[in-house]
Amino acid sequence: MVVHAEAAWTTYSTPGGQPPPALVLDDLEGKPVDLASLKGQVVLVNFWATWCEGCKAEIPALNRLQQTFKDRKLQVLGINIGEGKPRIAQFTQRIPIQYKVLRDADSDVMKAWRVRIMPTSFLIDKQGKLRYQLVGDADWDDPKIQAPVLELLK
Repeated sequence: MVVHAEAAWTTYSTPGGQPPPALVLDDLEGKPVDLASLKGQVVLVNFWATWCEGCKAEIPALNRLQQTFKDRKLQVLGINIGEGKPRIAQFTQRIPIQYKVLRDADSDVMKAWRVRIMPTSFLIDKQGKLRYQLVGDADWDDPKIQAPVLELLK
């Protein structure tokens, strides 16, 4: 891996990226979502929790990012770690989330993706390859943070 300190992104050194770990989780309505079915879109996978201050701070800008680029085939997935539906529902009444939220109730996906700090985000390209990782909260309105997203949307 090569660290790009100026943008806080880490790129995967495997040419063209690498396959991400499996990700099949239910959304808040109980419908399963499979990351593999989203090929053809750029997917931003954001691991978060309601108790995480950095996660809360990111949500408005992630909402804007989803709305701005959804027509260019960007899909933001918010993976909630270890919390129940009532807690998430109460949270989203206070802080609306305008992208798909999935529940990792037992934290198995978090472990498979080796997430140790929240928030942590990953960018998956249109071919379904893991290309970038960002650890910690980010200003998703910042052009440096958006640059890898825009690169993959080309």
